[in-house]
Amino acid sequence: MSKVSWRLLPLLMVSYFVAYLDRVNLGFAGASMSKDLGFTAAIFGSAAGIFFIAYFLFEVPSNLALERFGARRWIARIMFSWGLISAAQAWVGGATSFNVIRFLLGIAEAGFFPGVIFYITLWFPAAYRARIVGWFMFAIPISTVIGSPISGFILNMEGVNGMHGWQWLFILEAVPALVLTFFVLLYLPDRPKDAKWLTTEERDWLQGTLEAERRNRESIHKISWTQSLFNWRVIALGFVYMGITVPLYGLGFFLPQIIKGFGGLGNVEIGFINAFPYLIGAIAMLFWTRWSDATKERKVFLLIPLACIFVGLVAAAEISAPIPKMAAVTLAAFGIFAALPVFWTVPTALLSGVAAAAGIAWINSIGNLGGYIGPTIFGMLKDKMGNDFYAVLFLALLSVVAFALVLVIGHDKRAELGAQAVRA
Repeated sequence: MSKVSWRLLPLLMVSYFVAYLDRVNLGFAGASMSKDLGFTAAIFGSAAGIFFIAYFLFEVPSNLALERFGARRWIARIMFSWGLISAAQAWVGGATSFNVIRFLLGIAEAGFFPGVIFYITLWFPAAYRARIVGWFMFAIPISTVIGSPISGFILNMEGVNGMHGWQWLFILEAVPALVLTFFVLLYLPDRPKDAKWLTTEERDWLQGTLEAERRNRESIHKISWTQSLFNWRVIALGFVYMGITVPLYGLGFFLPQIIKGFGGLGNVEIGFINAFPYLIGAIAMLFWTRWSDATKERKVFLLIPLACIFVGLVAAAEISAPIPKMAAVTLAAFGIFAALPVFWTVPTALLSGVAAAAGIAWINSIGNLGGYIGPTIFGMLKDKMGNDFYAVLFLALLSVVAFALVLVIGHDKRAELGAQAVRA
């Protein structure tokens, strides 16, 4: 498993780093872009969120295509198309073209994240999944920790070759996706049977362990891919995920603008301050997932972070002083990034095969509607109220819904115990 981890995880992490950077660099472009193009917070929030409408519509078909054509070719296709369209954001001229480009970007990127989660189930037995998903999703906060200062520097390229800084931001941060396309094609094997770098004994053990776990899951929860789309647990898990993604994307798109409102800060300073909550979230993500795997406990390790999201965001809404406000946001960031990888151990314990490809994509589709709902409603409330109090409070309320649904859904220990029996 060490061989598998070192072979696959670095490329997957770097790819998701680039994907997420291309998704949220809009938050940094937002203030200057809105000023240059005359966007209100509502227009900007709606266009930022329309990406997720396309994501919702094309997520399941994309993941079924990945299962059909193989991860290597399909992930490379996704990365190449999103790199081109992400760069095209530099040439939007108004609200209509902005919305069109964001929608096309959603189509291009649909399937990448759930495709990798499904791909992880093809390589890593259940005992490893929280920490492996944690390492993969480590790219989310790190993309902001590293990307925030870089984005700040790029925004200072205002006027270079007659272009705005936000245009350079979209162009330069799209290049790595195009380059990585070729690394994915050359380096990423589809399944363990394709891993020439494992010995025959290692391949046989890995395939046998994964197959035994699959049979165990299907003896408890055997459903087809179409049934997974209507399964109440799968749908409920989608709304739990929404309760995490709404705060994630709401803060991702608007936190730089909230920090700018503190006054007297330049682009680079805003970048470093914006990075701090994500740095804490990144550290929390790794330790929290390892602890969850060690105890074989998922429910409690999901409920505690959801409570932290709520408390942190409510405090952030109430507080106006910069340092306490950022401390509250940091608590919420801990909750968001601790919850994300632990959450994905639950659906992967319920679903197998094509049902896993479809079900994981469906959960991600429902959850990522939060990427539309969060920025859109956040922007509307910010415009209407003239401040971010009710907007941040709205983000907090979604985490309460997620908390309640986790209590209702619970976690089926039979799948986890069955996995332990397989390993024994």
